[in-house]
Amino acid sequence: MRHSAGRAGLLFVAGIASSLGFAPWNLWPLTLIGIAWLIRETAATQTVRQAAKAGWVFGFGHFLLGTHWIAQAFQYQQDMPAWTGWIGVVLLSAYLAVFPAMTTAATRRLTGLPLILSFAGCWTIAEALRGILFSGFPWNPLGAVALPMAGLGQGAAFVGGLGLSALIVLAAGGLYLLLERQWRAGAAILGLTAAAALAGLFPLRTPTPLTPARLNIVQADIGQDEKWSEDGVERAAAKYLQLSPKPTRAARLLIWPEAAIPDLLDEMPAMRRRLGAHLGPNDLMLLGALKAIREDDGTAIAARNSLFVLDSEGGILARYDKKRLVPFGEFLPARTLLNAIGLDRLAPGALDFWPGPGPRTLPLPSGFPAVGPLICYEVIFDGRVTEAGYRPAWLLNVSNDAWFAGAGAEMHLAQARLRSIEEGLPMARSTPTGISAVIDANGRVTASMPRGQAGTIDARLPQANAPTLFSHAGRMLPLLLAALLVLFGWRLGRTR
Repeated sequence: MRHSAGRAGLLFVAGIASSLGFAPWNLWPLTLIGIAWLIRETAATQTVRQAAKAGWVFGFGHFLLGTHWIAQAFQYQQDMPAWTGWIGVVLLSAYLAVFPAMTTAATRRLTGLPLILSFAGCWTIAEALRGILFSGFPWNPLGAVALPMAGLGQGAAFVGGLGLSALIVLAAGGLYLLLERQWRAGAAILGLTAAAALAGLFPLRTPTPLTPARLNIVQADIGQDEKWSEDGVERAAAKYLQLSPKPTRAARLLIWPEAAIPDLLDEMPAMRRRLGAHLGPNDLMLLGALKAIREDDGTAIAARNSLFVLDSEGGILARYDKKRLVPFGEFLPARTLLNAIGLDRLAPGALDFWPGPGPRTLPLPSGFPAVGPLICYEVIFDGRVTEAGYRPAWLLNVSNDAWFAGAGAEMHLAQARLRSIEEGLPMARSTPTGISAVIDANGRVTASMPRGQAGTIDARLPQANAPTLFSHAGRMLPLLLAALLVLFGWRLGRTR
């Protein structure tokens, strides 16, 4: 019993260590060591139950650190005590740990190279399922660890972040094989990983080409407690306007973050005219606000989390409604039941948000390139960020990272970088408290503003790359790669 408890403790620590490869820590060697330890323990198990338990304990530590920032969001909900946030983190981590458990249970009969290949494929498939089941939560795909690994992250243009997850597991498997004294197989895997990382440096040697489109991204450093205060709308508008540069002869896009105006902007013509007065005749404002859904008699029944495009007269040129809503954040599943036991959603208000129709490309006037909006949480979903058949010239991620602890905001930015590489599209990010940024089509941050700072990013929009292989094929490629790894691993294992 003592021996079993000790092994579980080491697996839990290995899970935590593996999560340190994500931003902001970027200690990717610890990720490789942690995954290698999990593979070693999987090979040592005797039953499916033991293998599943090993994967679950590892996964619990892995996700506990990776999602700890969620606890901070509960301090802004008056109807629930802040300590319930930690309960939420523990329960979420316990659920997410099921996916590594699926991987270890599926591969326990294999050893050596067959185990490594099948483990990488099964991990990738489990990660894909994590992004789908129960509305999906693909936060921190293992592939995000590749971003600081020289040029390995550029592989996302071919196989996406999911495919990079397979490469990370294979690299960890190479370490495991070296520990098992399988020198040739281990060295071959690590050598191929290193070659891919070095090859990815070539596109990064080219300076970022820029378009004429000028961006003013305003970060007002307005926290959640201030945003939803009694006079929050007026205070927010005043602060954002104060920080927004005055118009010049050159047309520009003035960008404010998600819910910068935490009210029904389409029903506030005076506010829209006030905002438009801060624009030049060819300027546009892109900002987050709310939209009510009403019955024929005017009764509000739900809300939309929206991005509005305004002209200099305060006219609404376009609107995008968020599709991917956060469970318990923007809507409460089984509201009647959960309200009865004292639970509520995190965003204030009595009405739940309803989802929009999905990815859209918004054409913009005044010669500005068409944009693909993503509101906050939507940027973590790979392969579902652009409208089918209508590729935008750039992506815009307006977010409210004031919900997050510092590490959460860094992780969010890293996943946004993956989307830019996958799609070959530049991205502008606007958040109220940071991290606002401009990202080029190779995932490089070309301009940014850190958390806790108010100001404006004045930058030009980077050029888009040619459509990537991943942008054409989407998740089919990494899932095909995963299936081939599993089949080849199992076939190789049967012949031994």
